[in-house]
Amino acid sequence: MSKKAKILYVEDDETLGFVTKDNLEINGYEVDHCLNGKKGLDTFREGTYDLCVLDVMMPEMDGFELASHIRKANNQIPILFLTAKSLKEDKIKGLQIGADDYITKPFSIEELILKIDVFLRRKFISNPDANVLSIGKFNFDYENLELKNDELSNSLTQKEGDLLKMLIQNKNQILKRAQILKALWGEDDYFLGRSMDVFISRLRKYIKSDTTLKIENIHGVGFRLSDKG
Repeated sequence: MSKKAKILYVEDDETLGFVTKDNLEINGYEVDHCLNGKKGLDTFREGTYDLCVLDVMMPEMDGFELASHIRKANNQIPILFLTAKSLKEDKIKGLQIGADDYITKPFSIEELILKIDVFLRRKFISNPDANVLSIGKFNFDYENLELKNDELSNSLTQKEGDLLKMLIQNKNQILKRAQILKALWGEDDYFLGRSMDVFISRLRKYIKSDTTLKIENIHGVGFRLSDKG
């Protein structure tokens, strides 16, 4: 990666924050670490970042509120949540707010770097000619994460874009749940499946104006993007 990626890392645990920031910098990232959500928001507004890593439970402003503010300002920057292992509802809530993925505490630095690399590789390495796709009345610019028709323009998050691209490339065919989960989330389990359902619901809202398009739930199997245009 020729450009040094800049990460906003908001974590109120000072020791964990120091160790994680140090390891990320050793691996070639530029990292701004903030100890609470309010400082994180101020820092985000003052800088330019390629990715955000946010803890959920923080003083002054929690990760959910911080992510909501970030999403209003920038709908495309990847957001990774750090969540407690026992609080599965936190993960769903985070995804509904607009997070792209989550990491369960305690996590390994290798796991965090792997997830960061996946998002940043898509950001910095692109082939524009291969990334403009048509579906129904929409054109989907994957590089810029924009879904447009003559009347509407939607700015997608990275995970939404990845999922929509996979559905478009396999339109009118059934994609198995396990196939999607392994390709986009790295593994197949029940909770990740619930996470995927959140993103499917978002995509349905984006395309609902085109009655020729439908994301069908094939019960017990997976999904199919039907294009009847």
